[in-house]
Amino acid sequence: MLSRTADHLYWMSRYIERAENMARVLDVTCRMSLVLNITQSEVDLWRPPLQIAGNVNVFEAKYGAYTAANVIRYMVLDEDNPSSILSALDSARENARAVRVAMSSEMWESVNSLWLELGQRVRAGIGEMEIGEFCDWVKSRSHLFRGVTYSTMLRDDGYRFARLGTFIERADNTARLLDVKYHCLLPATEGVGGAVDYYEWSAVLHAASAFEAYQKVFRDTITPWKVSELLVLRHDMPRSLHACFDEIMAILEHLSAAGSEECNRMVGELHARFHYGRMEDIFQGGLHEFLLDFIARNNALGNEIQRTFLRHPWS
Repeated sequence: MLSRTADHLYWMSRYIERAENMARVLDVTCRMSLVLNITQSEVDLWRPPLQIAGNVNVFEAKYGAYTAANVIRYMVLDEDNPSSILSALDSARENARAVRVAMSSEMWESVNSLWLELGQRVRAGIGEMEIGEFCDWVKSRSHLFRGVTYSTMLRDDGYRFARLGTFIERADNTARLLDVKYHCLLPATEGVGGAVDYYEWSAVLHAASAFEAYQKVFRDTITPWKVSELLVLRHDMPRSLHACFDEIMAILEHLSAAGSEECNRMVGELHARFHYGRMEDIFQGGLHEFLLDFIARNNALGNEIQRTFLRHPWS
């Protein structure tokens, strides 16, 4: 497969996953804004979504105030924000258009119709009252795209690169989501275990589509330790770091080629952390430090995949 074709398929999937992740975080934040918490300012509520996306400084320079309208506009409609839902889906469609012959017609129709309908929704206007419905629409269309990909695409290298992009992006978002809640929103001592703290951890589970899974696995009150275990170490939780790297490791084994030894080494090292790791050891060393280190290593892995298999950014 041409590296240029692999590059388009890989980034098409990453951008669609990114749009879904932004929709998940924004939807949960909007739901949290409905919870009465007299100690929480607008900054406390609306800054975390931007911390997850890593866009705080850019947002502050452009918009200044942390208001619902500003954050929603930046995360959904801002064309200068590469992580906005509009930018991500536009980039996904451009990558798909470049390699229409490398995927099934149903995949192209799914991406193209998503892009066309997005334009209609943007022109109609997306207000604060409609943002929940809009986020649900983004998530459902992302699910549709992955279902069509799984059901119609030939199991060749193109399929593997498309899947690889999905799981690299998903692992990054899961780690950022958990880190922002645990480190940046850690409540005061009197807030631990309180109603708002419980609702915030429930919101994290909902953002990762893990609320029902948590109830089945633990059958207990929601606690930071168990939420972290579910989203980091559980291999049977689809959006966990362990599950993502189960998929990434299997994909790269199929894609092994001359010069890919470093990719395989990096994946194997990260996978071993989740496969053999224990939550008590992670907490003892610091969950925040563990997640920051993982995000950096996952980004380094993405760069190595780009260097080894895909076209260089400047080509």
